[in-house]
Amino acid sequence: MQISPMRESHLIKAALAIAIIAIDRRPGPLQPVSDMHDMKLLLEDVTSEAELSHYSRAAWTALFGKVPPNG
Repeated sequence: MQISPMRESHLIKAALAIAIIAIDRRPGPLQPVSDMHDMKLLLEDVTSEAELSHYSRAAWTALFGKVPPNG
């Protein structure tokens, strides 16, 4: 089975957004800060500003089951 390029792009954006929030919410000496930074840059590079907001909200909802505190 092949995934369409648009679906692949969506999955990558969603996975990056989820990973960024998950890493950010687990601070400590083993937190991969440089990975998180690079993931943020990559997500910003492959999304528009409106998409970035959408993926960030959707990732927060997926991880915590509710709307993010800032809306």
